[in-house]
Amino acid sequence: MNTREFAPFEKKVWLSSPTMHGEELQYMKEAYDTNWMSTVGANINEVERLTAEKVGCKYAVALSCGTAALHLAVKLAGVKPGDKVFASDCTFDATVNPIRYEGGIPIFIDMEYETWNMDPVALEKAFSIYPDVKVVVVAHLYGTPGKIDEIKEICDRHGAVIIEDAAESLGSTYKGKMTGSFGTVGVCSFNGNKIITGSAGGCLLTDDLEAANKAKKWSTQAREDAPWYQHEELGYNYRMSNVIAGVIRGQFPHLEEHIEQKKAIFKRYEEGFKDLPVKMNPMNLKDSEPNYWLSCMTINPEAMCKQVRGEQEALYVAEHGKSCPTEILETLKKYNAEGRPIWKPMHMQPLYRMNGFVTRDGDGRAKTNAYISGGAVGKDGLPLDVGMDIFHRGLCLPSDNKMTEEVQDKIIEIVKSCFE
Repeated sequence: MNTREFAPFEKKVWLSSPTMHGEELQYMKEAYDTNWMSTVGANINEVERLTAEKVGCKYAVALSCGTAALHLAVKLAGVKPGDKVFASDCTFDATVNPIRYEGGIPIFIDMEYETWNMDPVALEKAFSIYPDVKVVVVAHLYGTPGKIDEIKEICDRHGAVIIEDAAESLGSTYKGKMTGSFGTVGVCSFNGNKIITGSAGGCLLTDDLEAANKAKKWSTQAREDAPWYQHEELGYNYRMSNVIAGVIRGQFPHLEEHIEQKKAIFKRYEEGFKDLPVKMNPMNLKDSEPNYWLSCMTINPEAMCKQVRGEQEALYVAEHGKSCPTEILETLKKYNAEGRPIWKPMHMQPLYRMNGFVTRDGDGRAKTNAYISGGAVGKDGLPLDVGMDIFHRGLCLPSDNKMTEEVQDKIIEIVKSCFE
C-alpha cells in the first residue's frame, strides 16, 4: 500500500504521446504549397514506398487508419457472413471488429506467457475443434512479435491464410524479418500513440500486386476506370490524406531513434523493479527484437492484494507488501502520470462474450469459469485462461519517449511505494 507522498508532476507524464521533430511540417507545407490536400500526392506515394521498404514487402497501400487496413485485409481474405475466423484474444478490439464488418464470427485463441501473443498450442487445438476455418488474424502485442513461424506452419498445414496485425510492432523483427511481412496480408498503424505517427493513418502490406490494387480501388469508393463515376462493387472512403502522409513521411527517419528510446525506458524499468515481486512484459526473447512500444509489468500472484473488477469500475483492498494494477494505476494518476490496464481479452468483452474461445487445453468457456471461482489449472500447471490472468495482474507503465530519466526514476519510486 502507498505509504509515501510525492509532489505531482507539473507536466503530465503520458503513456505514449507523439514525438515530433520538424520535418513533418516541411512535408505538410509541401502538400499545402502544391495544393495536394486530399487523397493523392507525393507524400502518400513516399509513405507507401518507405513502409514497404522498411517492412520488406512489395506493396503498401496508404489508408486512413489501421482499422481500415484490417477491414480490407479481411475482405481480401474472402471472409463471408457466417464464416468463423480465428483471432488473437488479448488485443485491442480493432483487431477483431473488421471480421464482424464482413459478417464473420471471431473465435478467440488464448495467449501464452512466453510472448504474450497467440498460443500456437491453442491454435492447433482450435483447428481440431473448428476444422473449416480458413483465416487467422494474429496481433503482435505491445511490440513483441509472436511465434509467427510456428503459427504460420500450423496455418499452412490447415490451408488457412494469416492476416498479420502489426499495428503495435512496426520495426520489430522475428528471426531477422520484420513483423507485417509474414502474413498473406499485413497491417501497420500510424495512430497518435504509435512508435511513429501521422496522428492517424495505416498501411495494408502485401506481396500480391492484385491484392494491393484491389485494396487501393476499394479504399477510393471502388470507382471504375470510366469517364464518369461508375461503381460496380461496394467501396469505402479509406484512402490516406496527403497532409497526414506528410507527418508520417517526416517521422520515418526517426523510427530507429524512437525504438532505442523506448528500449532504454524498458531497461530502466527492468533494473528499477528488480527487487519487486513483478515481471516485465516479454521483450528479451532469443528469436525476436521488439520495438519496445510499451513497457508493461505483471505482479506475481503471491504479491497481489485483493482486487475486483466490474464492467466499468474496480475496487481493491490495500495490503502491506502487496499491490495490484488498480492501486498502481490510481496512484500514478494521483501524481499526474498515465498508465493503462493490459488489454482486456476479447472473450471477456460484453460484445464478444458468447463467441468461441480456445485455450491450449481446448474450448475454454467452462474452464475459464472454473479458474475464476477455483483457480483451475491445465495439465501443464498454467492457468487455463492466460489472457485473463495477465489482464488481472498486469498494467502498462508510462512509456513516453520524451520522459526524462529523472521523471522515470520518480515513476519507479511511486510504483515501489505501492508495495510498502
